[in-house]
Amino acid sequence: MALPLKYNIRNLTVRKGTTLATAFTIGLTVAVYLMVMALARGIDLTLATSGEPLNLIVLRNGSTAELNSDVSREKLNDLIYLDGIVRKEDQPLVAPESITLIYRARKGMSQGSNITIRGVGPMSNGLRSGFKVIAGRMFQPGLTEAVVSKRIAERFQGLDIGDKFRIQATDYTVVGMFDAGGKAFESEIWVDVHSLGSTTNRNSFSSVLLRVKDGAAMNELAKRISDDQRLQLKAVPERRFYEDQQGAASGILKGLGVFVAFIMAVGAGFAGMNTMYAAVARRTQEIGTLRVLGFSRFSILVAFILESVAIAVLGAGVGILLALPLNFVSTGTSNFVNFAEIAFNFRVTPDLMIWALVFGAFIGLFGSLLPSIRASRFRIVDALRA
Repeated sequence: MALPLKYNIRNLTVRKGTTLATAFTIGLTVAVYLMVMALARGIDLTLATSGEPLNLIVLRNGSTAELNSDVSREKLNDLIYLDGIVRKEDQPLVAPESITLIYRARKGMSQGSNITIRGVGPMSNGLRSGFKVIAGRMFQPGLTEAVVSKRIAERFQGLDIGDKFRIQATDYTVVGMFDAGGKAFESEIWVDVHSLGSTTNRNSFSSVLLRVKDGAAMNELAKRISDDQRLQLKAVPERRFYEDQQGAASGILKGLGVFVAFIMAVGAGFAGMNTMYAAVARRTQEIGTLRVLGFSRFSILVAFILESVAIAVLGAGVGILLALPLNFVSTGTSNFVNFAEIAFNFRVTPDLMIWALVFGAFIGLFGSLLPSIRASRFRIVDALRA
């Protein structure tokens, strides 16, 4: 015979203080887990939406990032005449770009981080959707001017419109701010590619971005570039390029989150275990009475497990409520591929909330199993004598 649910509900309400304290402990654990997962999910969504479906990015063979790639001007001239590239007004949609890093202090802090400086050409904007100047103006080609992502300007010192920053020995003036629709480019500062080349004394480019006609042309052109031994280049679909960065950037955070959450879950599980052992000790005679009334050992086992899991799910709900205010909050961390700042939003998505509930329920199950088994194994005579 199964115990009615109102029995479990009554016991939870009678022990309000203990129930709430245990639930809050579990809630803090779930909140930490959810916050780290929301951090990793924000990176995933930022990088996953950054690539255009018909863009190819060309890098030097063996390069894992634009920062350690090199494409000479001679190889660029070979690329722009290949079949399959889209042309606009008889001009190929090809954008040679250069990458370098500068170090800036964060606002309100003495410490800082590397920021990506991207040298772009006249075709770069057309190859990327979502880019728009939201304040000031676009830089003029050939001049030492820059446009800064709004997120980067909010996070770092001296990057507002009118400010100057230095790349090696050259000062650049911020003339505008831009928004990139949540893409990875919101972690960058854009300058003229030729001006950047002069500043860094570099006669080549970091990468070449090009637009192909369709999916078939993309596969054919990528293979042709990668197989050409003379070029020593590789062509990767832009979406896949950012997906590879996504795995490296968020994988470490996810691993760290799971590790920290596991350690905290063990602590929360033992807290729940102590709570349930105390409940069993207080209710020994009650358990004996239930056995006399005909309730089976299994029914008592299930009843105690249900109580613990209910407390844990309540705690998981508290943890979700604690983490929800972080949703869409802007933050940043180091991209482990190019060691530069990547700006993004925390994303507390519905699937993460479901996993948080499952995680909380698991903590409750872990904490209740041994006390519930002990409660179910009481002999009737011993329980009534207690």
